[in-house]
Amino acid sequence: MMTHRFTLAACAEMLWPDKPIEWRCARLAERGLQVGLWDWPAHDLQKLQASGAEFSIMNGYLQGRLADDDGADLLLASARETAQVGKQLGVARLNLHGTGLGDGGLPVLPSEVTTGAMWLKARDTLCRIADLADQEEVVFTLENLNLPVDHPGVPFARAEETLALVRAVDHPRVRLNLDLYHAQIGEGNLIELCQACQPWIGEIQVADVPGRCEPGTGEINYPAVARALRDMGYDGPVAMEAFAKGDADLALDAFVAAFTL
Repeated sequence: MMTHRFTLAACAEMLWPDKPIEWRCARLAERGLQVGLWDWPAHDLQKLQASGAEFSIMNGYLQGRLADDDGADLLLASARETAQVGKQLGVARLNLHGTGLGDGGLPVLPSEVTTGAMWLKARDTLCRIADLADQEEVVFTLENLNLPVDHPGVPFARAEETLALVRAVDHPRVRLNLDLYHAQIGEGNLIELCQACQPWIGEIQVADVPGRCEPGTGEINYPAVARALRDMGYDGPVAMEAFAKGDADLALDAFVAAFTL
């Protein structure tokens, strides 16, 4: 039987916390995995380049918001700056959220209610992001988050909302970063969610629930999700954005096993 292995990646920020980030990137590259990053200003870009890593995704902005005029202008300026860094490192996707996140993953400007005017502005902002992506020849993704546990007050956090926005823009350089850890907490029904999102997915991210550790430590049947992704013809990247419950290499072994068919 033919083996189907997805393009796999892991978030370097969440593994081996006692090691320098460039060491983590090099270790993931040694394992044949691509690398996810968060915010770039904390890192030495030359050391990242020298690590030998292939970068799957990193945050595509440092500040800004989708749904108001001032926030949108900040977001576009920040995304343009970050696109230059992304191109320097060869990052495949630059990640966005509904609003900027601060300490502990909480929104800098929380929003308890998302109005119709905010929806219209968010779509307009993402259209501007699409124009920027064309100019810079990069790809942006919009990530869903969970409200109950990690990110209360973030607008456009649910996967059904990020899907609605990306589908409305419908541009090849604006895709979904479909995070199944967040979706399980906020929405569930992961396989049908993947099917609904498939035409617009740029990357899938995974961690188990509860605890946000590697597959096999919680309630999600990731081997079944992997089979469903294969059966629906998904051939894009799958990234583990998770902590290791114990040893980081064993956590990566479990992740790779879950997504190798």
